[in-house]
Amino acid sequence: GDSAFAEIEQALADHLVLFIRDQDLDPKGQVAFAERFGPLMQYRYVEPMPGHPMISELLTEPGDVYNFGGTWHSDTPQLERPPKYTMLYAVECPPVGGDTSYANQYMAWDTLSDDMRRMLDSVQVVHSAALSFAGHYGSEEVQGKSTMQSAYAADLDIETAHPVGRTHPVTGRKALYVCDAYAAHFVGMSQEESLPLLRYLWAHSIQPDFTCRFHWRPGTLAVWDNRSCMHYAHNDYPGQRRLMHRVIIEGERPY
Repeated sequence: GDSAFAEIEQALADHLVLFIRDQDLDPKGQVAFAERFGPLMQYRYVEPMPGHPMISELLTEPGDVYNFGGTWHSDTPQLERPPKYTMLYAVECPPVGGDTSYANQYMAWDTLSDDMRRMLDSVQVVHSAALSFAGHYGSEEVQGKSTMQSAYAADLDIETAHPVGRTHPVTGRKALYVCDAYAAHFVGMSQEESLPLLRYLWAHSIQPDFTCRFHWRPGTLAVWDNRSCMHYAHNDYPGQRRLMHRVIIEGERPY
């Protein structure tokens, strides 16, 4: 119902990520629930689930060396309108390992010094798809060592500039919006000039005090807000299979 859904949206604004245990969702049901949050986005960097173009199957097989999402990031910030929410449903999970960690980027922004925040307030950073998809998933090192193979192509080599501190359209709060998977350089600066400060911000943004770590069970549904948190898929379950169904919900241009 509308009132219950309004409570879910308010909880997302308050807590950034929600975990809902013991769900029984087929792909159609997951898509129907996700559509309550807004228009869905097709994720073009991996092949979609057959028959369900809005669902990405995130699969790690027992022989894989690399997993998908194994670095701190917010989903697809290289897009002009990155997804506001990501919805992940656990189908198969290893008995130990395979957790996902989340980092509160309101806290990351608020704990910067006053002078640092003032300096960054008008700065934008260029987010590049090539860093993750051509630079990592398309590399020879990863090829053949991960079931998840990128559908990266030249037309997906997207770069977009967004504010380093983005304002959440619901809460009005600022969150740090940089991650080492995508942030290439500051606007008007070279990569060499940008890296010292970027490295500081990357390390600052994932301090343990800002994070939580979640252990999955089959039938668990998670929804998180990419505008205010980052996430990290732990790759600590060698020899085990893990299968998740992911849907992303369209957001607005960061400001």
